[in-house]
Amino acid sequence: MAQVTMTVNGKAASGEVEGRTLLSSFLREQLNLTGTHVGCDTSQCGACVVHVDGLAVKACTMLAAEADGADVATIEGQANADGSLNVIQQAFQDHHGLQCGFCTPGMVMSAAALLKENPKPSETEVRAYLEGNMCRCTGYHNIVKAIMAASGQDVSAIAAE
Repeated sequence: MAQVTMTVNGKAASGEVEGRTLLSSFLREQLNLTGTHVGCDTSQCGACVVHVDGLAVKACTMLAAEADGADVATIEGQANADGSLNVIQQAFQDHHGLQCGFCTPGMVMSAAALLKENPKPSETEVRAYLEGNMCRCTGYHNIVKAIMAASGQDVSAIAAE
């Protein structure tokens, strides 16, 4: 067993982990941050996306020990300080960018990383960035619309599907 310590959503967190413990398991099982979803265990669905030292990573492919000393952000830390939805979360709600909600945490975390890199992405750029995230319900159209709206772009001309 190894001791890991990291900052998660601005708070110090630590715990003992086996060498094979995934970051997703550590977040969910030891820190009770269950918003980080695990859908495939093969790094294909993107439901487990978190930010580690500012970079979007799939937590099911990273060992918890690799995050020792890191700054980790999860979906639980994305709301505004007063608990209200942040601009991306609100856009997902306003533009119906979710249905069952299983992929939503990973989509929001990926969207946050994209908008940090590219504050005004085109529809094509949003779609390309989300290639590592799977949604089985929405067909992606409203997710793309929500991300573009969160970037401050006018999406009124984008037809609903």
